[in-house]
Amino acid sequence: MIVYDYFRSSASYRLRIALNLKGLTPERRYVHLVKGEQRGAEYKALNPQGFVPFLIDAAVTPHFSLSQSLAMIEYLDEKYPDPPLLPASAEDRAVVRQIAQLIACDIHPLNNTRILSYLKNELQVDEAGRTKWYCRWIDEGFTALETMLVRRATASTFCVGEAPTIADICLVPQVTNANRFACSLDAFPTIMDIYHRAMALPAFDLAQPSKQGDAE
Repeated sequence: MIVYDYFRSSASYRLRIALNLKGLTPERRYVHLVKGEQRGAEYKALNPQGFVPFLIDAAVTPHFSLSQSLAMIEYLDEKYPDPPLLPASAEDRAVVRQIAQLIACDIHPLNNTRILSYLKNELQVDEAGRTKWYCRWIDEGFTALETMLVRRATASTFCVGEAPTIADICLVPQVTNANRFACSLDAFPTIMDIYHRAMALPAFDLAQPSKQGDAE
């Protein structure tokens, strides 16, 4: 496998966690988003969206490629089912996907690099304003998620159950980024408990941005 990656990309971070949990070590190729390498003709020929991560499975003939981190993670989970990243019951799988989509579809798109760059370069929003924007959407999304997790009234170690799932894979990068922007997370003790338990696992710890080959 080949994975195109950027150390600060939340979506890439998700994929790195999933790969680590599965014990997979693809070839890594770095795409520097701040320098605009994702907009280069060579990369756009591979991935018309110009996003990261981008996965190529060269073990499939012809070579199979995917963009979109959640699609990649479910693909890996089907091809390499041990350990599973989705629970056994249909209900729990639906809850995992609900949490993953809350983060990946509702919080993350408002706060990713291209949005922050647009705020800075096109709308001339200063750093304080961009941080306020970032934390505003973290607070709204995490408020809803914290309520969901508390209402489940379980003593589970992770978002859903006793093992990491795609929900935790999405949660951890979002908390990491919220910490980077110094957003207050005091109102989300359940989220933070899950985050710290996950980060105690090597698969999550080794996937964090500061431990990547292109980290700056």
